[in-house]
Amino acid sequence: MKKALQNTKPRLTLLKPSSGDARTFLGRRFFARMSQIEEGQSVPTMLWYTYPKAEGQDQDDVVVRASADFGSLFVDGMGEGILWDAEDLNAHELRESSFNLLQASRMRISKTEFISCPSCGRTLFNLQDTTAKIQERTGHLPGVRIAVMGCIVNGPGEMADADFGYVGSGVGKIDLYVNYDCVKR
Repeated sequence: MKKALQNTKPRLTLLKPSSGDARTFLGRRFFARMSQIEEGQSVPTMLWYTYPKAEGQDQDDVVVRASADFGSLFVDGMGEGILWDAEDLNAHELRESSFNLLQASRMRISKTEFISCPSCGRTLFNLQDTTAKIQERTGHLPGVRIAVMGCIVNGPGEMADADFGYVGSGVGKIDLYVNYDCVKR
């Protein structure tokens, strides 16, 4: 690998395993080897995985598997891009899933991110309807993180990394936050 990098001076590498077995392990070994080679430390690597049609598998199964394969490497800073083939997904679904995966792993922020709690007995408003209304009015703001939390008990802590927060604070009352600061009660 070292000799190949020295001789060719590549602008990027593609990691495309011949098998679907142990992709994450293979990826980690590949990046460990690249980091030990001076010439390999500065070469960006695109991950290229293939997901053939499998019996009993639907589109969601493919996306979940791909998210685990790619995402586990991306969140650890391994890999700079994604290429993938999946027989169960059309081009639009592949593109949409790719952007979602890149957003979730903080590789590329291309849309508004919404954070919401699952709701509990302390939630004193319809969390799902409120979240949908907020999404409708703010969904055009790429890169912004908006939290919608049901109660003051856990809300401020759970929304700590959001840019804006909407937190229930009592019957018919909410607190609005910018970053971690309450700006309106």
